[in-house]
Amino acid sequence: MKTSVEISYYPLLVEYIPPIKRFIACLNQYENLVVKTNGMSTQVFGEYTQVMQVLTTEIEKAFELPHSVFVLKIINADLNHVDGSK
Repeated sequence: MKTSVEISYYPLLVEYIPPIKRFIACLNQYENLVVKTNGMSTQVFGEYTQVMQVLTTEIEKAFELPHSVFVLKIINADLNHVDGSK
């Protein structure tokens, strides 16, 4: 089953940008996932089981920092290939 996940990561640190960039870089290392980033969030697309395994691994690594907050939206569809034009 294909899935799409929208992730917002909030490391509660003064220097919050480096942990976000590290998290996104880690996600980009997985060739079986499509990762898209914008100023508000990161979207991950792929097979549900693979996406969730990767997120479990990478979020656990990010939690090594104290007080890291993640907000996830998950849908059981590949929205990477949805044409929003009419």
